[in-house]
Amino acid sequence: MHTEQATLAHLEAVSILFDGYRQFYKQNPDLEGARRFMRERLRAGDSHIVCAVDEGEVAGFAQLYPMLDSIAMAPGWILHDLFVSPAFRRRGVARTLVRASRELGECSGASLLMLSTGIDNHAAQALYESEGWVRDDEYYYYELFLPRG
Repeated sequence: MHTEQATLAHLEAVSILFDGYRQFYKQNPDLEGARRFMRERLRAGDSHIVCAVDEGEVAGFAQLYPMLDSIAMAPGWILHDLFVSPAFRRRGVARTLVRASRELGECSGASLLMLSTGIDNHAAQALYESEGWVRDDEYYYYELFLPRG
């Protein structure tokens, strides 16, 4: 297994995984919407998408968005999406993607990586903690969902 930065050549495989990721978070299936969204990310270059490839097949992906860490006055990354195809689970794919995300952060001079995951997603939490990620117990995070046109 290896990782590679996604290109338009990966669009179909990544779109299917992204649609599965959204369904995991209780969204209705929308493969065409997922395809449009991922195509725009790849064309705009406003996210970094890394694929885990096993035996020529895209087994999983991680999508990171750039941010700025005002306190450290340095760049950072938000690991926003990570998903592994059910056929490839329990093979170290997620760990490979987490490590590739860390490598991106280190190579880009980032001061930190951030992520959030479901409170009940214990498997993901165990993975992140085993890779050195620390759950924040100092700050609360808030969200404000805005109406969309």
